[in-house]
Amino acid sequence: MAKLEVKDFKAFRELEGKTIPTGDWLSITQEMINDFAKATMDFQWIHIDVEKAAKYSPFKKPVAHGFMSVSLLAKLLGDSILVKSAKMGVNYGLNKVRFPSPVLVDSRVRLNGRVLKIEDYGENGLKITWNCEVEIKGSEKPACVAEFISLMFE
Repeated sequence: MAKLEVKDFKAFRELEGKTIPTGDWLSITQEMINDFAKATMDFQWIHIDVEKAAKYSPFKKPVAHGFMSVSLLAKLLGDSILVKSAKMGVNYGLNKVRFPSPVLVDSRVRLNGRVLKIEDYGENGLKITWNCEVEIKGSEKPACVAEFISLMFE
């Protein structure tokens, strides 16, 4: 789906309470999972050992780290919406996070999101609370449901 582009903060504020476009599908590869394991030093076999996962895992293949789903929120949001006047954005935090379903290697995920709340932040910033759901293609349950907070500055 096409990225939603808005001119500036004034136009962005009109999206408060509204759903943003559903993002494009992103394939979750074993290389991505291995790289995340290296970055976080979380080397549990369920994530990185393909042969052991095939033999012992109830899923019969490796699964992505739950925190990898959360880490993808900034990228998935950036793929869905652009505020042209924004000079910088940063992660601020999370209020709620759940991982209802595992993301198996070679799954495809995408973001379903909504702008929950927009607040002023300092002289030239906004604090945005997003309602995010990372959907797994073909799964009834999402990979991740989170209330994600970011800051954006003009």
